[in-house]
Amino acid sequence: MLKGLSITPPVVGRIAIGKIVEKNGKRLPEKDDQFTLTTQVQQRGEWMLHPLNETLRKATQGKLRTIPVRFLFNDPDLNLRAEYSCFDRDTGRPVCVGDGKTCRRAGDTGIEELPCPSPDGCAFGRGGACKPYGRLNVLIGDEDEMGSFIFRTTSYNSIRTLAARLHYFGAVSGNLLACLPLELKLRGKSTTQSYRSAIYYVDLAVRAGSSLEVAITEARELDARRKAAGFDQQALDTAAHAGFGNGAFEESIEDGGGVVDEFYPAESGDCSTHDAGRDETTRPVASGLKARLDQRAARLGGQAA
Repeated sequence: MLKGLSITPPVVGRIAIGKIVEKNGKRLPEKDDQFTLTTQVQQRGEWMLHPLNETLRKATQGKLRTIPVRFLFNDPDLNLRAEYSCFDRDTGRPVCVGDGKTCRRAGDTGIEELPCPSPDGCAFGRGGACKPYGRLNVLIGDEDEMGSFIFRTTSYNSIRTLAARLHYFGAVSGNLLACLPLELKLRGKSTTQSYRSAIYYVDLAVRAGSSLEVAITEARELDARRKAAGFDQQALDTAAHAGFGNGAFEESIEDGGGVVDEFYPAESGDCSTHDAGRDETTRPVASGLKARLDQRAARLGGQAA
């Protein structure tokens, strides 16, 4: 295994709740009130829809606001990884990633381990440069039992809700999270920050028409069949832990363009309170994050002098 390279779950598609529109010659992210499943391939600047997108839409009436899913792992923190993250706006590369206690920060001498006071108390990530960043991997359909769809978000509402649900479902099922038949559900709410207009976040629930008791019974039956076939869920979770821990940062340079749009939608005129499973675009970006932070530090130093 290559050291320094984070080994993440194989991804076969993306889950978004936004789309790209063209305004004044620029491609900008725009919020939506339904899910969209895409491949990882772009054609003429647009993400190609995944075949499951049409399949799921045919199975529902109206907009696609629920997706039946299962999970790869029993450990909730393997299915949803969330940290405070600061990215360079030019390259999309991670600069600093922390959990509110400690962080890993890229510097001139390499990766440093430092205290993480969270965005509100951190001078390095002040001004919106550092945000919560979550990646959720789910299994959809039966074609590829190890190939997942990824949902990326910087929404407190989605991260907090998904983290709670994953831990709760894992606890009440007796650590059988990977066997539970569940569904992603898009919910709306209004807040003072959204000026009482609707914003959307992602929740996790038992599939429509079922109940928690039925879902747990199905999970136990599936777990028994897997064990009889020799499926080792604990070994899979252990391998995933080792893979994630093999690198300093999970995001790669290939995801840089998408990260820039997910983290800095305000520059494109989009509502920063909206949950952002954002598409990659090509658009002008401001100067690098490090340069702006250095300029800010210089101004503060000059004022102090």
